[in-house]
Amino acid sequence: MFEYLKKVLSPEQSSAELATNSSNTRSKRYQIATAALLIEIAKADGNFSDDERKRIINFMKNDYNLDDECVNDLIELSEHRVEESISVYEFSSILNETFSRAEKLELMKNLWRIIYEDGKLDSHEDQLIKIIGSTLNLEHKDIIGAKLLVKQELEK
Repeated sequence: MFEYLKKVLSPEQSSAELATNSSNTRSKRYQIATAALLIEIAKADGNFSDDERKRIINFMKNDYNLDDECVNDLIELSEHRVEESISVYEFSSILNETFSRAEKLELMKNLWRIIYEDGKLDSHEDQLIKIIGSTLNLEHKDIIGAKLLVKQELEK
């Protein structure tokens, strides 16, 4: 499975190959990009906690209906891709290919949930989530709206 996931997101894969890939392969690319953004935000404050990791695993299991082995491979590969990446744009551009506005807003809420896992908003997290929102073609009001919804959830 890990080798398959590496191949799916290989930078050597041409756009012609990507266009002819199965929907399953495209789905894996979106899963990796989603996990990578979640990991990016979790690491933004310099502390990728076990609680943040568990939350990301739960998001990936629930949102993509994945089993434990697949999620663990996906997280491992996504962490590797994050280390190699230059910017979040390479991940958000993949999601912009097919994610609807509603899916982007749901991802934004999940990003805020990761941020608030430790109960506070770090300045690096705040800056990064604005960049991610922008690269997902969301307006500032959407980013703040997602933040407020998550804060309301946490107060319950």
